[in-house]
Amino acid sequence: MSTIPVQLSPTPGFCIKSSSALAPIVVPEGFKIFLNIAWDKNVPPPPDAIQREDLDAFDPDGWVVPVIVSAGREDTDKAGKKALVFDCVFNPSLKSRALKDIEFKTFLIELALQRVEAQSSLRLSRTLGTPNIASKGELRPRTVDIPLALGALKNDNADTALSVKRVETEATNRDANASMETPMWSWRRDSESDRLVITVEVPKITRAHIPTAALDLEPNAIFLQLPPFYDLSIDLSLPDAALRASAGKHAEKALTLKRNRDLDVDGARAEWRVNEGKLIVRA
Repeated sequence: MSTIPVQLSPTPGFCIKSSSALAPIVVPEGFKIFLNIAWDKNVPPPPDAIQREDLDAFDPDGWVVPVIVSAGREDTDKAGKKALVFDCVFNPSLKSRALKDIEFKTFLIELALQRVEAQSSLRLSRTLGTPNIASKGELRPRTVDIPLALGALKNDNADTALSVKRVETEATNRDANASMETPMWSWRRDSESDRLVITVEVPKITRAHIPTAALDLEPNAIFLQLPPFYDLSIDLSLPDAALRASAGKHAEKALTLKRNRDLDVDGARAEWRVNEGKLIVRA
């Protein structure tokens, strides 16, 4: 197979913790495995098919998404026990959708798990943890070889077609969500537990609406979609000016939340208080 060299300098995204359910003798069963989901513009973007909403998000064979997986490297977990770390690097055009669409993020995670399994002969548990870190260890620059067929996806026509398609898709999503409002929200720091408590006002919901809700919590972001009523996006990773513009009348509290500590994703708890019309997130 013909290949071309590509220089990578990955940017951290988020980290997933798994374990070896079945592995070669050199890796004991239960051995901790960390997957760094990262981004780099030199990883080829996916073709237009990635934007199709009618594909099964949990069927990696139905999607063509280039991902470059590193060899496993040794590290340690919190207890000081040996662990393996793999970097799974995607094109950054997928980042925004992964932050906003929990099913798409789940698909990328499953794809990364399958690629690591195929490359390493490990069998990874699907009982996953989400450490409150952007990456396990440092993501170092490296040169990798990719198939020439994937490299061809980076030609000007492919990039242009993908960009146009992405704009069209985002416009469609905006139209579909036009009737959804940004809910009122507030936050405080609990002096006893030292947890951040975020209260989202959702007075229109009933218990029947809760199964349709999608809540995605990241160390620096909160995304909530509760169709057909509410759409909340608090991306604290944005620069101050961009965060102020996106948060609108909630700008000042978004900025003060950003200047606080990261959200505790591992220990987060969400509580629906339907009678009060509230969602309480403790992180």
